[in-house]
Amino acid sequence: MPQNQEEQTIKSFKEKWTNNKNLAFSETLNENSKIQQWILHRNGFNSLDEFKDWLSGRCRILDAGCGNGRVTALLQANTNSTQQIVGIDLSSAEVAAENLNSFKNVDVYTKDLLGDLTDLGYFELIYCQEVLHHTNDPLGAFSNLCKRLKPGGEIAIYVYKLKAPIREFSDDYIRGLISEFSYEEATKEMLKLTELGKTLSELNIKLEVPEIKILEIKKGEYDIQKFIYHFFLKCFWNPDLSLDENIAINYDWYHPTISTRHTPDEVKSWFDQNSIKIIHFHEDHYGITARGKLD
Repeated sequence: MPQNQEEQTIKSFKEKWTNNKNLAFSETLNENSKIQQWILHRNGFNSLDEFKDWLSGRCRILDAGCGNGRVTALLQANTNSTQQIVGIDLSSAEVAAENLNSFKNVDVYTKDLLGDLTDLGYFELIYCQEVLHHTNDPLGAFSNLCKRLKPGGEIAIYVYKLKAPIREFSDDYIRGLISEFSYEEATKEMLKLTELGKTLSELNIKLEVPEIKILEIKKGEYDIQKFIYHFFLKCFWNPDLSLDENIAINYDWYHPTISTRHTPDEVKSWFDQNSIKIIHFHEDHYGITARGKLD
C-alpha cells in the first residue's frame, strides 16, 4: 500500500539513522572538521569559543529534531553541569538516546514538532536546524517551537533554500524516482551519485564561469564538483567521511518525500509572524540559517 508523504519521510529517516547510527557524530565534535566549521560559520561564530559563549548562561537548551544526537552532543560538550540539554526527534530518538547514553545532563524524547510540546517546559535556546523542511508544515512547526521560548530566549533554524532552476528540477526528478525505493535500493542509486561526486572532487579543477542569469548562476571561480553540486545536481562528497557516510548524506537529500525549499523573504516572515527579532541571517548555496530573539 502506498504511504502518505509524512509516513514515508518518517520511515526514510528512521532507516537512515538505524543504518548509520554514528553518521558524522565524531566529525561534529571535532574542532578541525569541515562539518563543525560549517555549523559554526552558518550560525555566525568564528570559533568554538564564540559558540560556547553563546550557550553560556542558558539553563535549558532544546535540540529539536536531533537525529542521531550529534549536535545534541556538541551542545552538551560546550555547556556546564548546571545546564540541561533536551533532544527530541520523531523518527530516531532511540538512536540518539543510545549515542548520548554517557553524556550527562541530556534527556531525549520522541516528539513531533507539530504535536503538543507543553510537557517539555520552556527553554532559553531552541536549536532546530536541518529539520523544519521535513515537516508537513514548516511555519506551523516553527511557531510551535517559538511557544516554548522563555522571554529573551533565542531560536536558531536552518532550512533548505530554493536553488537554481536546473538543480531544483534534478532534485525533484530523482526524488520522484527513488522515494518509494527500499533503503537498500535507494542507497545503491546513491552510490552512483556519490562516486560521481568523488570523481569530480578528485579532479581538483577550477572553472571561471560567467554570470548566466537565466540559470541563476553567479559569475566566479568554482571547483568543478561544487559547480555541479550548486547548480545542477547534488553529488555530495566529503573526503573526511567514509564512502557509506557520503552515500547516507546523499540518501538524506533525495529519499525523504517531504523536503521543502524556501526563500529568504519567506523565512524572515516566519520570524515576523511570531514576534521574533532576527539577530543573525545567513545564506549559502544550500540553505538559510537564521537566529532570532523573543523580546
